[in-house]
Amino acid sequence: MKKFTTAAFAALALTAPAVAADLGGLKKAPPAPVAVSPWDFAVGGKLMSDYNFRGISQSDRSGAVTAYGEIRYNFSDSYQMYAGAQGWSVKLPTDPSMELDLYAGVRPTYGALALDFGVMQYVYPSELRSVAPYQTDFTEVYGKGTYTINDMFSVGANLFYTPDWLGTGASGTYGSATAKITLPSNVSISGELGRYMFGTPNAGFTTEDYTYWNAGASYAFKFATLDLRYHDTTLKSGTCAAMAGNAKWCGTAYIATLSFDLTSKDLK
Repeated sequence: MKKFTTAAFAALALTAPAVAADLGGLKKAPPAPVAVSPWDFAVGGKLMSDYNFRGISQSDRSGAVTAYGEIRYNFSDSYQMYAGAQGWSVKLPTDPSMELDLYAGVRPTYGALALDFGVMQYVYPSELRSVAPYQTDFTEVYGKGTYTINDMFSVGANLFYTPDWLGTGASGTYGSATAKITLPSNVSISGELGRYMFGTPNAGFTTEDYTYWNAGASYAFKFATLDLRYHDTTLKSGTCAAMAGNAKWCGTAYIATLSFDLTSKDLK
């Protein structure tokens, strides 16, 4: 009996490593993939020493604010659809309560090339009809592209078109080229050179094609960006007064902007 017991223990000792090895060889089930929502959003705003739109002041050369909200749906890592709204404080001859921009579009990405196609409605609520009996709200379609050459350099091109600029009956086409240099410590230098071209307006209105450019530097820290920028146009004071309502709104401008931008990823 003693010999049998000893033999049994010896057999168990010999087989135990093999059993343990077999048990250790069993693979654990992979963890369930984390569900990622295709929905995203972005919110932000700006504090500006002047609201400058393509070279023309919209705030009478004084401080202005803006805020926006945008909903996004990501079909994939390279294709996004979006819709949003942005409000601006303005001081214009028609004295609207604000400028409200409603927009929607798609953003496809092909490697280093990022594109953006959409439509925007510019709305100016509560305008004084005694100043502008016509409706200055207008719709614009646009296409934008940015090509990232490397971590330091990127270039871009933009094209905007409206069949009825500010209710004048004239078409408006704005095209521009941009360039950006990203430096260490979250500093960047960028600029834009654009041309605004108009069709024939209704009787009583004046339009003139002009060139617009800007150049400046930005510093980004987390979700905030400080931008200092120079703006100028080729518009003469008389033409500026006829088109914009004030001769001083189209000349040289130095503008400081503090912006804030957040997405759902920043809040996680």
